[in-house]
Amino acid sequence: MQHFRLSFLILILCLTAAFFWGGMVGVFIAFVLAILEVSLSFDNAVVNASVLKRMNKRWQHYFLTWGILIAVFGMRLVFPVLIVSIATSLDFVSVAQMALYDSKTYSQYLTDVHVEISAFGGTFLLMVFFSFILDDAKELHWLGKIEERISALGKLKAIEIILVLALFLVIQKWLPPEIRLEALVAGISGLILFVVVDSLSALFEDEEQGEYTAGAVKKSGIISFIYLEVLDASFSFDGVIGAFAITQDVIIIMLGLAIGAMFVRSLTVYLVNKGTLDEYVFLEHGAHYAIGVLAAIMLASMRYHISEVVTGLTGAILIALSVFSSIRYNRAEQQGRGD
Repeated sequence: MQHFRLSFLILILCLTAAFFWGGMVGVFIAFVLAILEVSLSFDNAVVNASVLKRMNKRWQHYFLTWGILIAVFGMRLVFPVLIVSIATSLDFVSVAQMALYDSKTYSQYLTDVHVEISAFGGTFLLMVFFSFILDDAKELHWLGKIEERISALGKLKAIEIILVLALFLVIQKWLPPEIRLEALVAGISGLILFVVVDSLSALFEDEEQGEYTAGAVKKSGIISFIYLEVLDASFSFDGVIGAFAITQDVIIIMLGLAIGAMFVRSLTVYLVNKGTLDEYVFLEHGAHYAIGVLAAIMLASMRYHISEVVTGLTGAILIALSVFSSIRYNRAEQQGRGD
């Protein structure tokens, strides 16, 4: 429970604020949004944990403190306002006032830029998925020979980038002409951001030693921190838009998503400290497959509406199957050692 103390404190504070802002109805809606955020972001926590376990305690602490402020106020409040500001050519202050006092119009503007958001976030998440599944150095394969053969494609240089660009050439033909350019620009932007962050992480590694120098550790921690925040943003985009289907009160949305985001981060640290990824060896696989599905759903949502329930259930099923497979694998390993 010690990993979740801060999360429960945030829960109490946010629900109290929701009560003073919107009464018991506000408390209920904030609580529902928090549950949805956690249920939809469990795979995010697992992938975050795979990155966080390579960071030192200092940066893990930053992830849980400064990171949560960025996640809640930056990615779930300021960043959507910034997106609407850029899309509408309105100044930031005017859009912020619109969000507070004319949430219906703000919600409509945010929905209008859904294509760009989905293209950007979907592409970034797709690169996360491809980078894992096409890793030819990966020794353990959840889907056996099928996954092993897919991973072997990783020997081809920049295969992930090639696949994403080829996919977008197909997608832009499938989209209505009036949104093709916006989708293409947003998608390529997501691709570029992933490549930049991923390349900067590799830049600080000492290739000769295979280790990190003292200065490189600090720089690597910063880059990993940025990567986790961008990953969180990619997950949160649709959550913010979807929240307006439940309520148009921006304050209640922020409070509910803040609770969920805090619990997801506490869960991430818990997974790292308890060595859960080492115990359940296919959990990371399941999370990345769930991310692949989420990326596909985000890209498909540029043209078709897909319920968040589908996303949540698919992710939950994949995570559950990966845990079950991990348990079977561990039992088989124990029996093998016993024989």
